[in-house]
Amino acid sequence: MKIAISGAGVAGPTLAFWLLRAGHTPTLIETAPALRTGGYMIDFWGVGFEVAERMGILEAVRKGGYKMQEVRYLDAHGRHAGSINADTMSRELGDRFTSLPRGELSAIIFRALAGRVETIFGASISSIEQSPPGVGVELTNGQSRQFDLVIGADGLHSTVRQLVFGPEAEFERHIGYYVAAFEVGGYAPRDELAYVSWGAPGLQISRFALRGDRTMILFVFAAERLAGPEPRTLDERKRTIERVFAASNWEWPKIAEALRDAEDLYFDRVSQIHMDAWSKGRVALVGDAAACVSLVAGEGTGLGMTEAYVLAGELSRHDDHAQAFAAYETRLRAFIDAKQVSARRFAGSFTPRTALGVWLRNQAVRLMAIPGLPNLLVGAQMRDDFDMPRYSR
Repeated sequence: MKIAISGAGVAGPTLAFWLLRAGHTPTLIETAPALRTGGYMIDFWGVGFEVAERMGILEAVRKGGYKMQEVRYLDAHGRHAGSINADTMSRELGDRFTSLPRGELSAIIFRALAGRVETIFGASISSIEQSPPGVGVELTNGQSRQFDLVIGADGLHSTVRQLVFGPEAEFERHIGYYVAAFEVGGYAPRDELAYVSWGAPGLQISRFALRGDRTMILFVFAAERLAGPEPRTLDERKRTIERVFAASNWEWPKIAEALRDAEDLYFDRVSQIHMDAWSKGRVALVGDAAACVSLVAGEGTGLGMTEAYVLAGELSRHDDHAQAFAAYETRLRAFIDAKQVSARRFAGSFTPRTALGVWLRNQAVRLMAIPGLPNLLVGAQMRDDFDMPRYSR
């Protein structure tokens, strides 16, 4: 089949990889003028790790990733409040865990396609017309195309979902936080292989040293601190971060100076997507477009890759697309629902809103040093209760 995939982030190219292997002809359609870079740091393990292994890209993922040695928490005064060391992760996951920028993972997957998939950059889908024999698609660049199926892999703010299923507001559940991230060159200090996180009530600033003398800076703040409409332009986003974090200490003055010179700043709500169905007619959704678990889940990228793998597999297993879509959702629904519930429970401890909440979070981190407790506190959350299927084609 000829299958249009909206979105060339992570889930979209993963889906294209497996569709191509099954004998289909995928076409990637990406709004950005080129493959997106940057984004935020992701932890990569579990089902996504297994999909990467089956794709044959695990070596590249390990090479592009970082073996984090420590997550270090600082209190509102910049003092050490507790740490989680690498041993905690290795006891649960062994060596099947790495951290890397989301844009780096996207580039690795895209390179695995080796130019074998048509990719249309700088355009998005503006209309979708379904009919018994196929799907007519209009693009913002003026092209009209005909496909057998259309898959929305275009993220939390999916255009395909809005065109086919309805307005975003019907499906989005705002968890109550905003996130922003940017990269800066030549930043000091550098704590190699340590994720350093400063926190105050409703505020969090973290940094991680990247290769090439680059540093990634991540901001998280409670939604009530926004106090106005969401910023749209780069300058508006910078001003919002500067206002929200203006009273912060630690390294904030130096970070604020770096932010003023940033040429790109990722900024978004921390939300989930909840839908009664992930498909309608000849259109289906994968990844964040279908069931975003949110940043606080820590595994959304890997889950998106898993959904892409299963969707492609079910399309190879069933001659009828409707049966394939139903099987795809049946296989994954309970697993993804559980991940969303877990993320909502964890959100309050990710960036606590009160001084007491910050103190309790830091005490929990200190308890991680006690043998056996890390397994009790985070072990279940790190394990994926999903039997990854194997498909013959």
